[in-house]
Amino acid sequence: MTVTKNELIQSIEKYSTKCKMSGKVEKELFAQYGVKRGLRDLNGKGVLTGITNISRIESSKIINGESVPCKGELYYRGYRIEDLVDGFKNSGRFGFEETAYLLLFGELPKEEELEEFSEILSAYRRLPKNFVRDVIMKAPSTDIMNSLTRSVLTLASYDKDVSDTSVENVIRQSIELIGVFPLLSVYGYHACNHYIKGNSFYIHRPKPGLSASENFLRILRPDKKYTALEAKVLDISLVLHMEHGGGNNSTFTTRVVTSSGSDTYSTIAAALSSLKGPRHGGANIMVVRMFKDIKKNVKNLTDEKEVKEYLRKILNKQAFDQKGLIYGMGHAVYSISDPRAEIFKGFVEELAKEKGREKDFALYSMIERLAPEVISEERHIYKGVSANVDFYSGLVYSMLDIPEELYTPMFAIARIVGWSAHRLEEIINAEKIMRPAYISSCGINKYVDITER
Repeated sequence: MTVTKNELIQSIEKYSTKCKMSGKVEKELFAQYGVKRGLRDLNGKGVLTGITNISRIESSKIINGESVPCKGELYYRGYRIEDLVDGFKNSGRFGFEETAYLLLFGELPKEEELEEFSEILSAYRRLPKNFVRDVIMKAPSTDIMNSLTRSVLTLASYDKDVSDTSVENVIRQSIELIGVFPLLSVYGYHACNHYIKGNSFYIHRPKPGLSASENFLRILRPDKKYTALEAKVLDISLVLHMEHGGGNNSTFTTRVVTSSGSDTYSTIAAALSSLKGPRHGGANIMVVRMFKDIKKNVKNLTDEKEVKEYLRKILNKQAFDQKGLIYGMGHAVYSISDPRAEIFKGFVEELAKEKGREKDFALYSMIERLAPEVISEERHIYKGVSANVDFYSGLVYSMLDIPEELYTPMFAIARIVGWSAHRLEEIINAEKIMRPAYISSCGINKYVDITER
């Protein structure tokens, strides 16, 4: 029997209805059995699933026996993120390599250690012979995260020690991936830009001795040129996105897959698959798109009342994407402030002046101030709301002329460091595979012969 296309569509719709009916779990059961949906309690606090020495987040303090929200703090290996940024900024250094060393090895590098590590990273900024032609160019994709994930899995075929999960080998694999992630991402974009969008195609090689941010801008741009401020701001962005407490979805994925004994490439591919989800790594794209919508629909962008009313429409699902979200506002952990956004804002303002985008920065600053007011007026929330790091990162990427297709890969280029540190920590400490428990809500059915159904 030949099934027509229309019959196939009708069948899929029927199967979809059956799937939705059988897959539905009543919300009341979660409360009845005390199950914490999304591994969070009713107040949004994450369920403890491990212990880490890599990073730490503080968003509340215990005062008189009660948890009270406080200004957000982020620590890498016990160092305040503000102190780390001030340290390399005041010395005129780039921070990516130094911070990567800290997260991977647990201590700040001495001058000679940083120089050696930077040289090793630089040496690993290369791909196997013909990899760009045979892997990236032959299967271009508009989804660069999918292209990046495929490339990572393919790199496993070039590693003779792919399944060796010793600490020494995983360190080597991790440093290699940290080195090539910018190349895989940018080359994937260039392939898409040429073969799918019909634009010019060019591949630039990274230059030894340049920092991660300098090389990224060099291989992205047709003329390889960039300003010192552009490279500095991008470097700060990579440092701020590098790690975040261990409790985020992609890092948890890294540790879950690592606990099974899987290899580094499969583990990082799983983390990438988690990050690409719009609930995790795609927020900065939505911030930029939301601002484009605001500019299109608000007549006077300096009129706070008019802007506030449009934000209210967005929140009430009457404008933009009808999801009821003001993107870039609020965070699963922070309430009063996100320290990454606080750091970022000063550099963003400086870059806006260089780029002649002061009006954009003014609009962002206004909405950063107005959005919490609107959310407080329209929503019953258990904690405060403030701008998160994604609120400004999208603006930064747009000012750096980074295409939207690379926004989430930019996140991955930074977070690969945190994933690698957590994978190593899991390997060193893990004794069992992670195996969460689920309560079954299905009843017991009596089997019925097919002729009697």
